[in-house]
Amino acid sequence: MRTSSHTRVFAASLLIQSILAQNATNSTAYDPLQYVDQLIGSSNGGNVFPGATLPYGMAKAVADTNSGSNQGGFTTDGSSITGFSSMHDSGTGGSPSLGNFALFPYNSCAGDDPDGCVYPKKGRAVPYVNSSLKASPGYFGLQLNSGVSVDMTAAQHTSLFRFKFPANSTSSSSSPLILLDLTDLSDSRQDNGTIDVDAATGRMTGNAKFLPSFGTGNYVLYFCADFQGAPIRDNGIFANSRASADVKSLTISRSINGYPLPGGGFVRFESPGDDDILARVGVSFISSEQACSSAEEEIPSFDFTTTQTAAETAWREKLSPVLVSTNGVQLSALKNFYSGIYRTMVNPQDYTGENPLWQSSEPYFDSFYCIWDLFRSQMPFLTVIDPVTVARQIRSLIDTYKHLGWLPDCRMTLNKGFTQGGSNADNVLADAYLKGITDGIDWDIGYDAVVKDAEVEPYDWCCEGRGGLDSWKSLGYIPVQDFDYKGFGTMTRSLSRTLEYSYNDFVITQIGAGLGGRESDVEKYTTRAGNWKNLFKADQTSSLPTGVDTGFVGFFQPKYLNETWGSQDPLECSNIDTNPNSVCSLQNTGAETFESSIWEYSFFVPHDQATLITTFGGPAAFVERLDYLHNQNITYIGNEPAFLTVFQYHYAGRPALSALRSHYYIPAFFEPTHEGLPGNDDSGAMGSFVAFSMIGLFPNPGQDVYLIIPPYFESVSVTSPITNKTATICNVNFDSTYKNVYIQSATLDGEPYTKNWIDHSFFTEGKELVLTLGATESTWGTQVADLPPSLGTYEGFGNSTNGTMTSKRAVRFGAEPINLLTEKTGAKYWAQNEG
Repeated sequence: MRTSSHTRVFAASLLIQSILAQNATNSTAYDPLQYVDQLIGSSNGGNVFPGATLPYGMAKAVADTNSGSNQGGFTTDGSSITGFSSMHDSGTGGSPSLGNFALFPYNSCAGDDPDGCVYPKKGRAVPYVNSSLKASPGYFGLQLNSGVSVDMTAAQHTSLFRFKFPANSTSSSSSPLILLDLTDLSDSRQDNGTIDVDAATGRMTGNAKFLPSFGTGNYVLYFCADFQGAPIRDNGIFANSRASADVKSLTISRSINGYPLPGGGFVRFESPGDDDILARVGVSFISSEQACSSAEEEIPSFDFTTTQTAAETAWREKLSPVLVSTNGVQLSALKNFYSGIYRTMVNPQDYTGENPLWQSSEPYFDSFYCIWDLFRSQMPFLTVIDPVTVARQIRSLIDTYKHLGWLPDCRMTLNKGFTQGGSNADNVLADAYLKGITDGIDWDIGYDAVVKDAEVEPYDWCCEGRGGLDSWKSLGYIPVQDFDYKGFGTMTRSLSRTLEYSYNDFVITQIGAGLGGRESDVEKYTTRAGNWKNLFKADQTSSLPTGVDTGFVGFFQPKYLNETWGSQDPLECSNIDTNPNSVCSLQNTGAETFESSIWEYSFFVPHDQATLITTFGGPAAFVERLDYLHNQNITYIGNEPAFLTVFQYHYAGRPALSALRSHYYIPAFFEPTHEGLPGNDDSGAMGSFVAFSMIGLFPNPGQDVYLIIPPYFESVSVTSPITNKTATICNVNFDSTYKNVYIQSATLDGEPYTKNWIDHSFFTEGKELVLTLGATESTWGTQVADLPPSLGTYEGFGNSTNGTMTSKRAVRFGAEPINLLTEKTGAKYWAQNEG
């Protein structure tokens, strides 16, 4: 029997309303905090900070291990605990960051003498009991093999540690001791670390000078530690391996051997019996007095439960804008999703009121590690769920420009970090501007800042702005071995810098056009945005390490000052580069691409995919090349340049293939386990890739574009904290085995919608996107009119965008045809990894 069109529409409407009603029921039935697993990425080089903190909090309390991968402090790789400290970053590479002024507890000291305890960090390390490990938003705890249990929570500038000593060690003949060490994770302390111990109260105050982990300069950090819970027996200082209760102050040098001499203070207590001993540690970049003041204000009565509850409430508020239907979804998928969201708000850190470098009423954020990583998905994700904080971060970036002369590209502990490529704060500002972030932002000054990046070369472009601007303006590219006498930085990455500068200039046009009155600027930077074409070598070939020709012709190549071609193997620095001598980071012997290959950078033209597709021979050839990038494991999803390539099929009229790639990489390379990240989290960049992908909208950062794939849930709702309107994405025909990942049709607010992308008004205006799914690729989103905006014109599409074009050729991942139920993908995988 044939059903009328009206009946079908009515039936579909009823189904949609049923799903939305069910979602509303599910959305109010769970607390998102229950799905946060802070230990995801705590092993295998994820380098996450898994401890207790507030969103963007300065105080970050956790146990520190002696692992070779302890950049976030604590690891689950079997390493021992060296102390419990209050300052950390999350997901960084390079040298370990922060970990200053660690506490360490002893049940008692040999001979009942403070001098009988072991003080140096290397000597005191002790394993912990694996089964005792607990972490939740605002909380972290474990038990040492010595029997001492330590848990902790945090306020904005203050950590609160709770020590419970075993009953058999608290007899009248033993005195628990807690030391405070003038050290940090990377042992970078310089000369003149100081500590003073108050004989009556046990309060410890002091400071020390340290080095940043990925930048120039140094910083001084201050502390204030107070104790409560048992009478104080004595206190004093330690230096090297000796301690004395007769001395209350210490100033200690670094030593001549490059390793800081052990030094600090201690407090011994009378037997606490069954009572806990609490240690409150305030930190400040201004003074010990400010550290004490913050601690007294934030945690006045050492109330652990109240402090922990406040931290949980703060995290719940930040995560609550995003709610999903839990129908048919495995617990492990929910953990992966919400843990990813959580990690986006650990760094950057809010240091407002703690900046000693200049006086300002503006916010100050730190720990931008690094914007080259953050601009791609983390900052855009925060723009969706926490635009108020993004506005404060943008104001901080602009205020840094006002006082130091440049937008930062990487910044940590009050210092300039190393620039990895372009002037990536430009991308962040453009993304926020296009998406209507205005609160308190002076966009005219923001525009001046991005224009300065494009026009003025800093003396030290190692750490801000752009280098090689004379060549950029005259030649239209950055040359290999450029003659650059105006500024100085590592003279490498000429190819990747050319591509990144092209995009940086494009995003300037987006701000300039919006502000108005800058038509000549828009024209100039639009022209420069096409400079990427100047390094495309149409006859360049590429062979695998085995010598087999990839079959693709036409790749970017470096050029010299005299406009002759240089040479770099397109696969150098790729995931399959077998040359042990390839150097792809900031070394002065590094390649002409940064942390990635020419193969991958060939797709980095975010603003002009149409022209790039034509350059590669049309949409079918573009898809084939993009397939090869992924199928041959040339790309490495653990590094940020890979993110957008997962979704670039949209620009070739094949959005279904983006959905398939997404479902391949998640959860195969992003698992809800301690070892579950494919690389370090980069301050939450990896977490935001997971969160955006599972929501079903992935950004092209610096543009008002979100590429649509089906969410990993039956429905997703996101409430804008600014407008309080709720945007909803609903999957019709959702199945929990993820066979139906092809969009057949869509409606936006009830009207047919064929575009494969959407803009930010979807979130701010609370629109409703309904996706009807099926098990086969369709023609939805494949026509030229459906494609995302591009600076150039889409050409050569015709029938090539039809989703049926691959019916005769199986799309493959590696050597295997796509199968959403293989051991690495789909619901079977999620189920096998529950818990």
